[in-house]
Amino acid sequence: MSDLHLEIKQLIIDALGLEDISTHDIDNDQMLFGEGLGLDSVDALELGLTIQKRYGIKIDADAKDTRTHFASVNTLAAFVSAHQAA
Repeated sequence: MSDLHLEIKQLIIDALGLEDISTHDIDNDQMLFGEGLGLDSVDALELGLTIQKRYGIKIDADAKDTRTHFASVNTLAAFVSAHQAA
């Protein structure tokens, strides 16, 4: 697991106050919303704001691909990596 994946997992836990979950409990491919980790739209907003602050990335909530970027830890890591390289 890359440092970025671990950092994103910890960011999810801290931002959303998931006290009963550790980074090892979140699989990189696990869906974050719905049947996966069970996050909801309020969690998505909070997570989006936290990612914007932490990585300085502008996130357009209305963009059609935003949901895809927030699907799992892997997709979030790829999104962050792509924006850090740009």
